[in-house]
Amino acid sequence: MKFSLNWLKDHLNTDADINAVAAAMTAAGLEVEDVTDPAKLLAPFSVARIVEAAKHPNADKLQVCQVDTIDGRKEIVCGAPNARAGLTTIYAPIGAYVPGLDVTLVEKPVRGVVSNGMLCSGAELLVEGDAAGILELSDDLAVGTPAAEVFGAVPVIDFEVTPNRPDWLGVHGIARDLAATGLGTFTEKTIPAVAGKFPSPINITVDGEACPVFAGRVVRGVRNGPSPKWLQDKLTSIGLKPISVLVDITNYLSFDRARPLHVYDVAKLSGTTIEAGLRTDTSELLALDGKTYAVSPEMIAISDASGVIGLGGVMGGESTGVSDTTTDVFVESAWFDPIRIAQTGRDTKISSDAQYRFARGIDPASVVDGLELATQLILDLCGGEPSEVVIAGQIPAGRPDVTFDPAYVGQLTGLTITEDDTARILTALGFGVTKGNPWTVTVPSWRRDVEGKADLVEEVARIYGFNHIPATPLPPVAPQAGGVLTPVQSRARTARRALAAYGYSEAATWSFMRQNWAKLFGGGDDRLVLANPIASELNCMRPSILPNLLEAAGRNGARGFDGVKLFEIGPVYQGLEPQDQKTTITAIAAPSRTRHWEQAGQSTLFALKSDLFALLDDLNVPVASLQLVQGQNAAHWHPGRSARLQLGPKNIVAEFGELHPSVLKALDLDGAYIGFEISLSNLPQPKAKSGKSKGALSLSNLMPLSRDFAFVVEDTVSADAVVKAIRSADKLLIADAAVFDIYQGKGVAEGQKSVAVEVKLQPTDKTLTDPEIEAVSAKIVAAAQKIGATLRA
Repeated sequence: MKFSLNWLKDHLNTDADINAVAAAMTAAGLEVEDVTDPAKLLAPFSVARIVEAAKHPNADKLQVCQVDTIDGRKEIVCGAPNARAGLTTIYAPIGAYVPGLDVTLVEKPVRGVVSNGMLCSGAELLVEGDAAGILELSDDLAVGTPAAEVFGAVPVIDFEVTPNRPDWLGVHGIARDLAATGLGTFTEKTIPAVAGKFPSPINITVDGEACPVFAGRVVRGVRNGPSPKWLQDKLTSIGLKPISVLVDITNYLSFDRARPLHVYDVAKLSGTTIEAGLRTDTSELLALDGKTYAVSPEMIAISDASGVIGLGGVMGGESTGVSDTTTDVFVESAWFDPIRIAQTGRDTKISSDAQYRFARGIDPASVVDGLELATQLILDLCGGEPSEVVIAGQIPAGRPDVTFDPAYVGQLTGLTITEDDTARILTALGFGVTKGNPWTVTVPSWRRDVEGKADLVEEVARIYGFNHIPATPLPPVAPQAGGVLTPVQSRARTARRALAAYGYSEAATWSFMRQNWAKLFGGGDDRLVLANPIASELNCMRPSILPNLLEAAGRNGARGFDGVKLFEIGPVYQGLEPQDQKTTITAIAAPSRTRHWEQAGQSTLFALKSDLFALLDDLNVPVASLQLVQGQNAAHWHPGRSARLQLGPKNIVAEFGELHPSVLKALDLDGAYIGFEISLSNLPQPKAKSGKSKGALSLSNLMPLSRDFAFVVEDTVSADAVVKAIRSADKLLIADAAVFDIYQGKGVAEGQKSVAVEVKLQPTDKTLTDPEIEAVSAKIVAAAQKIGATLRA
């Protein structure tokens, strides 16, 4: 939203300069983005008059001009074809910065003749004008008149309007808030009704839902053409191009009063009735921007007997647009459903000034007042004779009155404000205040964002000044026993530190992904597709973090950073219910293409498995109790190179392994990518400790000993099952058991394998004798036999 300082002073009596206005706006909560003062750029330039123009002695296309300037008579070399004696134009002295050329003038000879300045074109000053020649101004202008005065250069403020304050989309509303801050006096003018001279020949009907109220009138005998200079200057100051007086009046009121309007050429209307509301059919509209749009039954259509002639609150149709030959017009002033207007803007990709305002909800009480203002301007600038006003529907009800205790301001903000100051601020903002015990505050029609007493406190605080809120430290709070983190949060923090220590880099990716990718990982339900995604490739809630990490690893690999190891701890989504959102710890390792004499095989997968078990141990998960199951992983895992860890068939703790080649191909990835997923919610809760101190450290002063065993088992039996069986043989003496060889081949029957395990025995109270060692060995063999393993001969 832009407005000029001169425009603001139409509604605010103030001597403040543009910087003071911007500062007051910022203090009142209006986000100023830019302040432009073209007068500063034009300060060095002034009006000059060419007295004599002679051909340059050394150049055919240059002239040597004698020019009367603010600095006296100057000899200036000029190459403009329209430079001539008697021409009034703009002079730039030596040392002036010319914005259109981005140069600073210096005194130097031009083909042997020194030019003591420059005569400027409009393009060189960033004002309208022909770039091929210098400016041609009125001879009535006195030499030395500042260029800023000639071009009506006024300071302009550009600020961002929050969606809850559509009244700030009009200069009138901005002036009201600034007056409340004490910057000046708000000039609220009564809007008189313009008496109709005849019944309106055009009637109106509304559906009452999409268009609750519609007012209009005919003005006949108008003269359309260029707008007067004051109106053109106001529009051009904020970047709008004047079109014609009728169109310019509607644009002016949109920015002056936040009251969009539309005018129809009565001669181009079909029938005598204009309908506003939803249609049951789908049609097309050739709009004023020259484009054709499909009008669906969800859009608010303006129709006559010929069909749709406009999109209500968005854009009018070309078929009924006004032109220089227009003599009779119908002026529309309506209120449309903001939600439908916003959706129509998204569907059609139209972001007109009217759509921008209607989508935020303009003042419904301005329907008739806006029509009266437009009528008076048309009569003043175009002449004509107005009809009586016709109104269809009812103005939507405003916000209910708010019961308000002024002491609540201090309770909520800490500010010390008197009741009189509170009443003054609310009254200045347009609220009606009836004092009592408590007060009754009437909400103005343009403040549909105010719903309760907290909103009133905010209004008082922002106008009084947020800088006056005392800085009071919060009272000290004793730390919560047991910490403030939930078990899931605590484990997530532990996992984050552990994985970083293992060499993984943390990633933070979107909670969205492509729907076709989500389907590869067990998701992609249409219910989880976003209605308004931030990007077309981020249109579905993620069922797994793996695709996002794989995509990140692929980007790194494409740029020469292969072999990355990434992890992320975050939510995944399996449905719409709260219980369908779960937190997972996900990690991946990309293939490394580094050449090395040691061949890369399954060692990387076992290294990842080692990291997984170490992480689970750090999270106080009973690793020894976990069951390793193969062949039951989700479809995105490689069926022969993946497994799951579970505590019983229904509690799946983690899945790990290599990703399925078809999934990697769909993600445009080459090589073997491995990873794991841990469901934090499925991890068993650690046992509560009786105290903060750790248990006594138990160390044996006796030397450990080891024995090697080789068992023949079926090929389908995992080595992990053999190790678990061995460890269960004697939990007091067996300190550890680890596989050091797996063999298949000569000497081992087909369909079987030999698993060699080193068993570490740790005596505690005495050195073991040979019979005791043999007894433990027998227990180990017997335990292995329970899972079908036999001691290899």
